[in-house]
Amino acid sequence: MLTSHPAPTSPPVAGAPTPPPDAPPAVAPPDAPTHHTTGHVLLVGAPGPRRDRLTHTLTATGHTVRHAPPGGLAHHVGQAPPHAAVALDPGEGDAAPGDGPAPEPRPALDVVREIRTAPAGRALPLIVVGAADVAAVLRHGADDCVPEALAPAELAARIEAKLRRVPVPVENLLLDPRTGLYSHRHFRAELDRELRRPAAGRSGGALAVVAVAEMAALETRLGPRVRREVAERLAGVAERLGAACDRFGWDEDGQLLMLLPGVDEDTARRALERFATTVAGTRFVVADEHVRLTPAIGWLPLAACPDADRGPRRAADAATEALRHRDLRPVRHAAWMRGAEHRRPRRTLGSLLRPPLSALSPALSLLLGVGVPYVLYRQTHALGWELGSAMYWVVVAGLVLSALLIVVECLFSLDADVRPEKPGAPYPPASAVIAAYLPNEAATLVETVESFLRLEYPGELEIVLAYNTPHPLPVEDTLREIARRDPRLVLLPVAGSTSKAQNVNAAVTRVRGEFVGIFDADHHPAPTAFRDAWHWLSNGYDVVQGHCVIRNGDSSRIARLVAVEFEAIYAVSHPGRTRLYGFGLFGGSNGFWRTDLLARTRMHGSMLTEDIDATLRALGEGARFAVDRTLISRELAPTTATALWNQRTRWAQGWLQVTLKHLWRALRSPVLTVRQKCGLFVLLGWREVQPWLTLQILPVLLYACWRAGGPTHLDWAVPIGVLATLLTLSAGPVQALFARRLAVPEIRRRTPWFWSYFAVSTVLYSHFKNIVARQSHLKEALGDRQWRVTPRAAARAVARR
Repeated sequence: MLTSHPAPTSPPVAGAPTPPPDAPPAVAPPDAPTHHTTGHVLLVGAPGPRRDRLTHTLTATGHTVRHAPPGGLAHHVGQAPPHAAVALDPGEGDAAPGDGPAPEPRPALDVVREIRTAPAGRALPLIVVGAADVAAVLRHGADDCVPEALAPAELAARIEAKLRRVPVPVENLLLDPRTGLYSHRHFRAELDRELRRPAAGRSGGALAVVAVAEMAALETRLGPRVRREVAERLAGVAERLGAACDRFGWDEDGQLLMLLPGVDEDTARRALERFATTVAGTRFVVADEHVRLTPAIGWLPLAACPDADRGPRRAADAATEALRHRDLRPVRHAAWMRGAEHRRPRRTLGSLLRPPLSALSPALSLLLGVGVPYVLYRQTHALGWELGSAMYWVVVAGLVLSALLIVVECLFSLDADVRPEKPGAPYPPASAVIAAYLPNEAATLVETVESFLRLEYPGELEIVLAYNTPHPLPVEDTLREIARRDPRLVLLPVAGSTSKAQNVNAAVTRVRGEFVGIFDADHHPAPTAFRDAWHWLSNGYDVVQGHCVIRNGDSSRIARLVAVEFEAIYAVSHPGRTRLYGFGLFGGSNGFWRTDLLARTRMHGSMLTEDIDATLRALGEGARFAVDRTLISRELAPTTATALWNQRTRWAQGWLQVTLKHLWRALRSPVLTVRQKCGLFVLLGWREVQPWLTLQILPVLLYACWRAGGPTHLDWAVPIGVLATLLTLSAGPVQALFARRLAVPEIRRRTPWFWSYFAVSTVLYSHFKNIVARQSHLKEALGDRQWRVTPRAAARAVARR
């Protein structure tokens, strides 16, 4: 027990009891501090011998003591705030004889809560003496707990330490001592100060909230500590990439708060995109585990931020929208987002005209492609300009150029790059991601999963089925049974997903493999596909695209046509283009990515051809793409003309979106070579011009007939025109011959299919694809970006050996 000591020579403190008459003289212990402090200590405890002894200990070590009984401490703390508080845990026999009825003991936890509740007591150094439950007292706000038998000098030293380093709850600190971030309250104060600055002194600025898609799963597995750790990891990246004036905070949900003053909207968006890409491409250690994080960023300019309270909420609403896509693109707040105050938008004139214009798009394309040029040629003729005659030579040159490019690609395909015979490194863990859209692909999904479980790969292989479905389906029970039977299968339902891009993005942070193969739900890869893909990736490549082969060519005439066309694309065009221009393409399925690159790139669900968009963004980073026509995966083709029309319209419109987004940026890229830029100009720019240029032959001929006085007066045997026509018509047969030579054996044996393709493509199919391209341009101009799913059904496969 603490011993009594004589009172100090200083005047007695009001309210302090006098020492008992039989108490020995108070002498400072030999280990007491050599200097006396002027600290005022509030001693909380019921009157009695224990409080008296503690009082003498404090006064003997140089402290001024004021007493307060438990209960009503807010008054004592707020009226004259002490430098520190010492609470005596109640015990039996505290009351001294003659003191009257003892007050009801109050547990130390009540005393701690009472002090911490008072505004002046939140940052007050608080030491509890003789606590029975030390852990509980510390958890509820005490700064220290000491036994009652503690030496007076040590007690004084502990108080001195608390006075020199005043403890403050983390939420009351300006900056979190661990993360270095503003607390939510202080961040809002910083934001409020920024918003209150005069408009003349504030230029631009942005507010962002960064959520993490994996936060719920991490917290379930690793506990609530991950919130602070995730915020700390994100802050480290933000501080490394940000400007010196940027300010960062965090809330208790683990969301990072970012205040970017003095920047315009474009600069803010680019900075946030760079931050998101860097975070996604980094492996973090959280709770002693290596994890990948998907930042979902919502933001708004400070000019659109109403106040420090509603601004973060609006940015958080935008972050919630970004969580749906997981594509790393910062989402700017808009009025339609959840929780925002907005009115129902009125229907504009454009929205009213869009449906009828879409229905009339075939006639509209003829009007724009034939009628308007014909009128233009006649009007310029009246002005003395022969624009129609000049366009004749432009059209002839364009057709000849297109034919020559096809022939050159065919020739280069014969000398395509060969897969390395040996891997450049041991086979690492690999992952397959199957992106499925249910219920559309439910009929083929079980067969697809079983084919993946038969793959032969020397290393560890996991198969992640990332799917979305509007309601539970019977096929899910079958898939769960397969997953119980074979742990390599991982089922990943993606709640709220509406696209393949969202499914892939959800899976990319879940996979454990060093490289990832991406497949549609109807694909059956060859048994050695992953082994062969690693031969490329381990020898300096970042992405390798395989050869997609149609396996249901016997289902219909449409399927046979597509089967030969795919051989012309994957066995001829892709390898030839890669050899000619020095870059390959990811075709959406049967493509293998290094996981780090895919995590940084992601898929953008707003693009109708998210695979080509991802290719262009990865090429802009300097990624190397390979194409291997011996890396085979078999898939299903559309079996009806309607399904083919919908699929090709989506593809054509997606290519147009990619062209508008990436062509000019690619031509100015410092990363791409001149050879690659020429290839991208042909692939993107010329691809979109050629369907309209081809159509110009009609208004040019009409104009020529009008000038000659009728078609009978026109000389149809112009040598250059005949030669250009023959050269143009020969491109299709040449491509068909190369396709048959380089096709996989099961397709090559179907010679009638190639003759049919030759006849149909020359007479009809080429014009069909040009019509589809022109339709897609009008759809994009009208804002019609509806995704029409290609129906899948189990079908009879092409026989193969």
